[in-house]
Amino acid sequence: MPQQISVVIPLYNKEKHIASTLMSVLAQTFKDYEVIIINDGSTDNSVKIVKSFSDQRIKLFTTKNKGAAHARNYGIKKATSNFVALLDADDYWFPFYLAKQNSLINKYPKQHVFSTAQKIYKYGRHYPCTYSVNFGLESDGVTNYFKSSTISSIIHSSSIVIHKDVFKNVGMFNQKIMSGQDTDLWIRIGLKYPIVFSTKICSVYNFVSDGLFKSTHSMKQKIDLSPYEVFEKNNSDLKKFLDLNRYALAIQSKLWNDKKSFKALTSKIELSNLNKKQRFLLKQNKNTLLMFIKIKENLSKLGIQLSTYK
Repeated sequence: MPQQISVVIPLYNKEKHIASTLMSVLAQTFKDYEVIIINDGSTDNSVKIVKSFSDQRIKLFTTKNKGAAHARNYGIKKATSNFVALLDADDYWFPFYLAKQNSLINKYPKQHVFSTAQKIYKYGRHYPCTYSVNFGLESDGVTNYFKSSTISSIIHSSSIVIHKDVFKNVGMFNQKIMSGQDTDLWIRIGLKYPIVFSTKICSVYNFVSDGLFKSTHSMKQKIDLSPYEVFEKNNSDLKKFLDLNRYALAIQSKLWNDKKSFKALTSKIELSNLNKKQRFLLKQNKNTLLMFIKIKENLSKLGIQLSTYK
């Protein structure tokens, strides 16, 4: 039985990608959906490109530039369907994506959060994401978000469908967080809801390098994990998930010469939750880390993918 789905796309200066993203939505074999695009104060030709599409299911709204979190929240509030599918304006879906999500909704009628596996498009190549979930090839099931996301998150802002009741229970995207507002919401969801996850690859995440974290300028703009410390005491899966995020933030703080943040973050990490590579990198100085990052990026351009999470 088909369920109408509201597709929410935040849009800010994506003139190079928005046409391909929209075409991937309009090519869906599942047809019962609306497309809500929130123009977040774009200054390029993004809006002109959107308006060139004549499909009546597309609804365009414009706001002042307040960031992706505000745009997504605005779009969710405008959604008329019970189910909301998020999609970033530079990613795209395979034609069977919404059909797969609809089949999961019908297969697991008591669940509220649905996600599918992704590929990453990086430096001209596609790479399948790796997940710490034990389902078979192109299979699905109900799983714990934290336990299944220690390598790659099983939820991404272009691979998730959420029942609107979830936002009533856990809140929406935190607009005060400049970087990591996605992870913040996924944590709140994971604390209250199991995730229906399919290992079938249904979407593509378009990786854009941020030039060693230039999108934010200080740790104050990053996600604050402290509100969730009270829950990790009795939740080992959450504890490991948070420690892995603390590890990533600690590496960034060292690159920014933020000794105070590095010390605060590492003091809360249970080292047994990190692998040998991660523990090794935490001990390195900034110049060594920069060297390793450069090597990793150069290898990635050659098609060799390295990760400290596996």
